[in-house]
Amino acid sequence: MRLLRFLLGISHRTVGLIALVGIVNGVCSMGLVAIVNRTLNHREAIPTVLAFAFLGLLLAKLTSAGVASVLQVRFVEDTVRTLYDRLCHGVANAPFRHLERVGIPRILTVLTADVPTLGAVVQSLPSLLINGAVLVACGAYLSWLSWTTFAGMLGLVFVGAAIYRPFQTRAQRKIRLARNTRDTLFRHFRALTEGIKELRLHRSRREVFFSRDIAGTTDELRRHNLAANKWYIVADTCSNAFFYVMIGLLLFVLPLVAPLPFESLTGYIFVSLYLMNPLWAIIGAVPFLNRGQIALQKIEECNLSLMPPGETEERALVSKDPPRAWMRLEMRGAVFAYEPEESGNGTFCLGPIDFTLHPREVVFVVGGNGSGKSTFVKVLTGLYIPRAGEIRLDGQLISDHNRDWYRQYFSAVFSDFYLFDDLLGLSSPDLDSRVQNFLTRLQLDRKVEITRGRFSSTALSQGQRKRLALLTAYLEDRPIYVFDEWAADQDPAYKEIFYRSLLPELRDRSKAVVVITHDDRYYHLGDRIIKLDDGKLASA
Repeated sequence: MRLLRFLLGISHRTVGLIALVGIVNGVCSMGLVAIVNRTLNHREAIPTVLAFAFLGLLLAKLTSAGVASVLQVRFVEDTVRTLYDRLCHGVANAPFRHLERVGIPRILTVLTADVPTLGAVVQSLPSLLINGAVLVACGAYLSWLSWTTFAGMLGLVFVGAAIYRPFQTRAQRKIRLARNTRDTLFRHFRALTEGIKELRLHRSRREVFFSRDIAGTTDELRRHNLAANKWYIVADTCSNAFFYVMIGLLLFVLPLVAPLPFESLTGYIFVSLYLMNPLWAIIGAVPFLNRGQIALQKIEECNLSLMPPGETEERALVSKDPPRAWMRLEMRGAVFAYEPEESGNGTFCLGPIDFTLHPREVVFVVGGNGSGKSTFVKVLTGLYIPRAGEIRLDGQLISDHNRDWYRQYFSAVFSDFYLFDDLLGLSSPDLDSRVQNFLTRLQLDRKVEITRGRFSSTALSQGQRKRLALLTAYLEDRPIYVFDEWAADQDPAYKEIFYRSLLPELRDRSKAVVVITHDDRYYHLGDRIIKLDDGKLASA
């Protein structure tokens, strides 16, 4: 079972210890049942040893149950923590194109819904193991009383399981549909939060969005969940009825067909009634197990590694040393193509591109919308992996082995950049003072303050946020800078500062700068201009 293999992979020692404690608890339960049955049928002479055995088994049962609870709490927290850690590393280390194909809503659903679901499964694990051990131990006791009766009883159990299975399959299908619907619902939540201004300004759009997208999806999710619970209720009712039919057969039919000694008969009836709670507990856990199985399947479908971070990165070249001096970056026949469903009617293809970059060089990348400029810089920075051709840095081929090392040469402000509240990864004694100087220069000192590397606010206009992103890139002090339409949201005064002051400063610091721009009035300030047209290099 995939779910069990996953749990063993989290901590096989803890799972093994919980299983051992569960077995001890189950054996103790069986022993207590046997002692009670023995005592009820031999009231005339009760050995003292039975009383001491009862007390010892009771203490062992309570102790094992307490130990299982403590292990359960720790294992649940460790599992959830490990899942979050591995999944976040999986997101960070997955190919960028793969993350774009999976989509943010599915990743958020995995992190916010599937991980808690697996946590709930883990929480039920000790109870399942203990109740399973009780069933096995009591089954061993029943077979000791009468193996022929136990064989018949076991056959009836298999018949009951065969009746239960179709209902469970239908319920599991509905759970899977509900999980797929939750992905859609998260996509609508993202549209709600990111498109709230557009919804506020357009009543008809807002009404359709809530009536069709939100209400329609939540109603679909409700239907699937209700259907799943309905099938589980039907299955539980059938199982309950079947269980009492089996007790009725033991009481009224078995004495007529194959009479049992009174002690054996009372043992069967007593144990069967005692097993009701463990049996219903196991049956009640089936929906959790199914949801956990589907949650794990959804995580695996996203192809986000659940292996420990060290194991996923062991083949990559990892170096914490700052990037060394370089002389030449080359793209030779580099080709990148989107899948047909990602690029509309046809397959958009960038390349083949031959491009060379040197230190102390400012290169402007120009071209119309959809010409491939952003795709080009994503290939250049190592975010997209070329499907053909190669990238070399000072003659060294860039491959999966050293791609992360290569990306450390770049600082970039993309058009869809994200601005962190903290200057993560940056530290120096004078960091705050340096940031304050940049804030003053970019005329943000009245809007933002810096304290211990944290911005007081990032709730700014898009142009101001871009200036903060530019500040962060400057502080990173990487050999190569990439700016994707940075000046598009800036006032003319800041464009002047960017093109006539900041870019020349970077060049004077021996940086290479690649700028995607439409500001033709500043083209003469670049060392080179390359133009892309439909993914092809039109001029250099």
